[in-house]
Amino acid sequence: MDNDNLILVLTNLPSRDMARKLASQIVAEKLAACVNISPDILSIYNWDGEQQADTEVQLMIKTRQACYAGLEALILSQHPYDLPEIIAIPLLAGLPAYLDWVRKETETP
Repeated sequence: MDNDNLILVLTNLPSRDMARKLASQIVAEKLAACVNISPDILSIYNWDGEQQADTEVQLMIKTRQACYAGLEALILSQHPYDLPEIIAIPLLAGLPAYLDWVRKETETP
């Protein structure tokens, strides 16, 4: 299935307010068609030689590969972490009408 290199980008933020603000900006700038904000999640990881456990909010960002560089730059400019998680997962399949909508919403005029 041709998906025009659609991707799902994941990032986590420390608060719902920060997540909502960033998600709104991402969609307003047409860097993604939709951003889902998860309920609180618990992240356990090693940082600076110590195990950490923090409550975070995950953003699930549906977009095109062509938008990734601008999306990454925006996330980095707004993110409070020294090293934020920003990962992209290719979308291999999906409801064709939904995938078409993602393409349309992320087109630049």
